[in-house]
Amino acid sequence: MRKATSFLLMTALAATIAAPAPSFAQTTSASSGGFSLLDSIGDYFSNWFVRSDRAKATQPHWMTPLVTGTPRLEQELRYDQSFQSAQYGQETTNFGSGKGLELIPWETVELILGIPNYVAHEYPGKKGKKNRGTDGFADWTSTIKYRLLSANEENGNYILTLSMVFSAPTGQSPNSQGHAIFTPTISFGKGWGDFDFQSTVSCAFPNGGLDRLGMPVAYNTAFQYHLFKFFWPEFEVNYTWWPDGNNAGKNQVFLTPGLILGRFPLYDRFKLVAGAGFQVAVTKFNQYHNSWVITGRIPF
Repeated sequence: MRKATSFLLMTALAATIAAPAPSFAQTTSASSGGFSLLDSIGDYFSNWFVRSDRAKATQPHWMTPLVTGTPRLEQELRYDQSFQSAQYGQETTNFGSGKGLELIPWETVELILGIPNYVAHEYPGKKGKKNRGTDGFADWTSTIKYRLLSANEENGNYILTLSMVFSAPTGQSPNSQGHAIFTPTISFGKGWGDFDFQSTVSCAFPNGGLDRLGMPVAYNTAFQYHLFKFFWPEFEVNYTWWPDGNNAGKNQVFLTPGLILGRFPLYDRFKLVAGAGFQVAVTKFNQYHNSWVITGRIPF
């Protein structure tokens, strides 16, 4: 119920932004006879898509990868789901994966308001009996991105973005990290014709529990090719290294082939994107062996 309510609120906010508001601005301006705060707010929202379209026009038009974060500024409603398999037959299903509403409030800024994901566990056998009944919501996340450099396909086909991911410990044990986490990230990409790569480098800084959580460093890269009009096959490398914490000195690598389809026209400016991929661990240490990943998005 909590997840459904959050999703409805996000959808309502997206619909509010999509609705034009010229009459509101005109009425406020007429009644005040000059400048007013309400008039400025009305103009801001009535020109929302003018700004966001300019932001999209001055950057590459690649597809956001399945796992790797994109340096592009995107405006969409997104839902992901993963099905992880670990040792001893343990299965974990992640509903939502912390995705949610992505907005472009200014031409070089993106704000991502995540929806807390719901995590369901399956622990077969006697060894897993004590761990059953641990399903629940994970932590709430949000992200702010600032685009430093960008050029579309006609002017260089590259991008460089800084972002900060914030995670609040709102989830239920054991699905919560138990502490707030700040994750500064550098993301960048370059394209040549129909081929592009997108990469992110990040380090997580928890505000407590360092001896347990550590400060993992992550490097993700997606190699992508645009085939025909709607096909985006990709191959990702997802790497994490723990310099400290419970996993000190360990690292893990996942290889993720996948396919994303889109952007299919839906209605007016709304489009549809769907994709799937399969993660496989190639290091001895890993938090799970493999995982199916699916995604559904409505860009606008």
